[in-house]
Amino acid sequence: MKIAFLTPEYSHPKVAHAAGIGTSIKNLAIALQKQGNDITVFAYGQSVQEIVDDNGVKIHLIKNKKYPFFGWYLHRKYIQNYCNSVIKREKIEILEAPDWTGITAFMKFEVPLVIRFHGSDTYFCHLEKRKQKKKNFWFEKLSLQNANAFIAPTDFAGKLTNSLFKNQKVKTKVIPNGIDLTLFKNEFPQEYTENSLLYFGTLIRKKGVLELPEVFSQVRKTIPNAKLILIGGDSFDIQTGSDSTWKIMQNTFDIEDLKNVFYLGQIPYQEVQKHIKEANVCVFPSFAETLGMVTIEAMALQKAVVNTNIGWAQELIEDKESGFLVHPTNHVEYANRIVELLQHKNLVLEIGKKARLKVEDKFDIRKIAKDNMTFYAEIINSNLVK
Repeated sequence: MKIAFLTPEYSHPKVAHAAGIGTSIKNLAIALQKQGNDITVFAYGQSVQEIVDDNGVKIHLIKNKKYPFFGWYLHRKYIQNYCNSVIKREKIEILEAPDWTGITAFMKFEVPLVIRFHGSDTYFCHLEKRKQKKKNFWFEKLSLQNANAFIAPTDFAGKLTNSLFKNQKVKTKVIPNGIDLTLFKNEFPQEYTENSLLYFGTLIRKKGVLELPEVFSQVRKTIPNAKLILIGGDSFDIQTGSDSTWKIMQNTFDIEDLKNVFYLGQIPYQEVQKHIKEANVCVFPSFAETLGMVTIEAMALQKAVVNTNIGWAQELIEDKESGFLVHPTNHVEYANRIVELLQHKNLVLEIGKKARLKVEDKFDIRKIAKDNMTFYAEIINSNLVK
């Protein structure tokens, strides 16, 4: 098949931005290409107009354009026309786009459009219980109305998104994001730094990081030499207006606890993997995800994880089997699960082993690529019948 992705981000040096969406799209694009598909990526909002060959994946950098009036509409039509010209010339059969901010609102394409629920602004505002701008909801709703089908990474994300937008008739397929398991190997899971906790991901309120000071305080009541390592970019806090979530965390930690907390900022991913392997336990107390790739990556490296217990997480981990699930605000229970793991090496290794098996069964990108291909073919064929 000839498959295209429209995205604001992609993991490549020439693309201006790459976070969770960009990484998951690249993982899928590479896996689809390896299975014989022709992949095109339309990366909009770029500083230059250029076509890049990324080991066979064609990346079209679409330069950001500014308009004096109705830019929200005219820029979308510009992206639409560019994509359609390439779709027609290259005989692309299907296009996938994310739900975030509804970029495909007002767009019409020459091929079926699949929207993947990476997480809309509407979805995250609902989970975080914060007010949403009306225009964001409007754009996202219009974009979903134009789609031929949806893909959700978890059943929870699919049902909640469809409920929020009152989507009733469009077909939704649950296909999780996956990882290349050949890049996630831990040859010595029994070797780690005792009593070390690791959080990796953006320091932002919705990821539950502001719960960590109290959780860590509870942990140190039993294990005083426990240490907490934080890896990831800092972020603005929308609730307080602070330009740094890390500053808020520093002011929240007990002074003595803070001596055992180490914030490393953003570091190369090879180094992140090194820290994952060295960690005794990984913690992800998030309030808002559609899936939670960092959890899957830690599990793939045979780490014992104490995760949130909200919706989507129940589709990643079997509680007390392949990890622990605790609500982020239940600080004492969250800490108790961490302490239980820190005190029992056999339990850490057993859960880590089951975590890896869970990832191999459910999140192997090779299997997931095939599931995507089957669904794409179904949508293409149903569109041809129409």
